[in-house]
Amino acid sequence: MAVAKWESGQVYPEIANLIQISNLFNVTVDYLVRDQECMINCTDEPNENIEQLIEFRLTDWETAFVAIADGQIVGMTSIMKTDYYPLPEIYPWISSVFVAEDYRGHRISEKLIDFANTYAKENGFDRTYIPSERIGLYEKYGYRYLKDIVNYGNGTDRLYVKDLV
Repeated sequence: MAVAKWESGQVYPEIANLIQISNLFNVTVDYLVRDQECMINCTDEPNENIEQLIEFRLTDWETAFVAIADGQIVGMTSIMKTDYYPLPEIYPWISSVFVAEDYRGHRISEKLIDFANTYAKENGFDRTYIPSERIGLYEKYGYRYLKDIVNYGNGTDRLYVKDLV
């Protein structure tokens, strides 16, 4: 299904895809299907990655969280079974932590990570993991260094863990 056909109202994505998209953007399926203005104006310019987004599959408890300010997404993170590391025994990963430059310094990443940790705990997990090259950032959020890990690109990162008590 082409996004252009969805935007023009000719067809709609499969319900499973709509559910995944709604979870990713933290909106209801009803909002995606009924709000024509959103379907047409979700991005300022065409984006070839939209097709990939529709095909992206979150499974089980995996999800994304966003921070919204002034009607714009200004930050995001996700909680995933796998990340960019050959370590299937380690999960859940808090991944893709990002805050727009203009909104940094307002503890948005901390709030997103806290929200993801609450979600993880509600889903039965007793710890979460964050990979990073940074030293001193995630320790402020209650994480502790666990070990160095090698990613699929053969780069070395630091693995942090937080016990959810």
